[in-house]
Amino acid sequence: MANRLVTIFITCLVALLAVFFSYRSPQQPNGQSLFTVEELALYNGTDESLPIFLGILGSVFDVTKGKSHYGVGGSYNHFAGRDASRAFVSGNFTGDGLTDSLRGLSNTEVKSVVEWRQFYFKGYTFVGKLVGRYYDSQGNPTKSLKGVEAKAARGAQLLEKQKLEEAKQPSCNSRWSQDEGGEVWCEDGFPRLVQRPLEIALTGKMSKRCACFKDYQLDQPGLEVYEGCDFLAKACRV
Repeated sequence: MANRLVTIFITCLVALLAVFFSYRSPQQPNGQSLFTVEELALYNGTDESLPIFLGILGSVFDVTKGKSHYGVGGSYNHFAGRDASRAFVSGNFTGDGLTDSLRGLSNTEVKSVVEWRQFYFKGYTFVGKLVGRYYDSQGNPTKSLKGVEAKAARGAQLLEKQKLEEAKQPSCNSRWSQDEGGEVWCEDGFPRLVQRPLEIALTGKMSKRCACFKDYQLDQPGLEVYEGCDFLAKACRV
C-alpha cells in the first residue's frame, strides 16, 4: 500500500512539473527567455495565473501592470500574446493587420515602431525574445531586425534633414475654428503651398506645406497659390 502511495505521489509530482515547465521557455545564458509563437500566445491574458506578455520587433515585455488595458476586454488586448508590430502604426487590429511584418512601411512608419519598442523598454519589464522574424533560435538578431533598425535610422536622418531644409523657408501661421474654418497667413511675405522636401523618401507619399515667400521669390517654380486667394494676399482661407 505504501509503495502504491509513493508511486501515485511521484506520478502527480511529474505531472505538476510538466505543467510548470510547459509555461517556461528555454533560458539564454543571460537569463532571458526565448519564446516560440505558440508559447507567447499562452500569455494573452486569458489565464489569470499567468502574466500578460506582448512582443514588438521580437522583444517580449511583461505588461501585466497594465492589465486593465492589455487584459481580456481591454482596449489593447489585441497586442497581448503576440508580436503585432505593424499594428502599432497601421491601426489595423484585426486579421492580417496583427502581424510582425513591416513590409511596405515607410521610413517614418518603421521609425515609429522602433520608438514604440523603446517605450516598452522604458516602461515595462523586458522578459525575452520571440524566435522567428527578428531573432533566431539562439536569440541572435536576424537580418530582418538589422534591416528594420537601419531603415528607422535612415528615417531619423531624413526627418532631421527635412527640418533643416524647411527652417530655411519660414512656415505660415495658421489657425482653425469650427465656426470660421481655417486660415493661414504671413507676417512677412505671402503664403504659398510648396512640396515638402524629402517627403517621398520619408513617407512614400507627396505632401505640401504652407511657407512664407517674399515678393522676389514668387516666381520660383513649384509654388502654389491657395484656391480663392489673391496672388499678393498675406492671408488665405483654407
